[in-house]
Parts: sequence; structure tokens; C-alpha cells
Amino acid sequence: MAFSLSRRSHPLLPARAVAVLERIPIGRRKAATVAAAVLAVAVGYHVIFGANGVIVFQKKRQETKQLNHQMLELQRENAVLKSHVDRLQSDPNAIEHQAREQLHYTRPGEVIYTLPSK
Repeated sequence: MAFSLSRRSHPLLPARAVAVLERIPIGRRKAATVAAAVLAVAVGYHVIFGANGVIVFQKKRQETKQLNHQMLELQRENAVLKSHVDRLQSDPNAIEHQAREQLHYTRPGEVIYTLPSK
């Protein structure tokens, strides 16, 4: 059973492809099997290595985990800073402590001794 094609029966195939396929003496069933195998390999390649393939999916999943971890750390830091701001807005002792530590303010009569750093 020879594989026969004509230009009228397959208008989507280019003339060169029709000529090549007419010279190859294989059956329709074998040709269909080969075509299905090639299609399956192409689809499999796309599923694994394509733009939305398995490898890209795994990279995105790992990136999501890292970003979630980073977000949790930033939320913790944000909570610490918010509590510090709340203390500075409401507690006069916290304001005094901050002024003494960062601006080196003193009360009248106090003397600050600064030691050289090593």
C-alpha cells in the first residue's frame, strides 16, 4: 500500500513536501504513526522547555518562595519600626533617650565623656 498524495487532495502541503512524500514508499498507517510521534515529541518538548513549561514553573515557584520569605522579613521589620515610632510619638522617655543617644543632648549640669573607638 503506497502513500499517495495529490495536490488537489492536500492543498495545505507545499508542492515540495508532496513530491518528497510521494517518493517515499511507506503506508498511510506508518506515515500517520511517524507524524503522531513527531507531534508528541514537539508537544513534550514544549511542555518541558516552553515559555510556560515545567522548568519555568519550577523557577517561578522557587522565586515565589524567596519573595514570600523576604516579604515576611520586611513585615517583621516594619512592625518593629512601627512600634518604635509609636513609642517616640507617645512616650517622653523614649524621645529623651533617642535625643541623648543620637544627638548627644544632655541635661543641664551633665557632662558627656566620649571615648575613642578602637
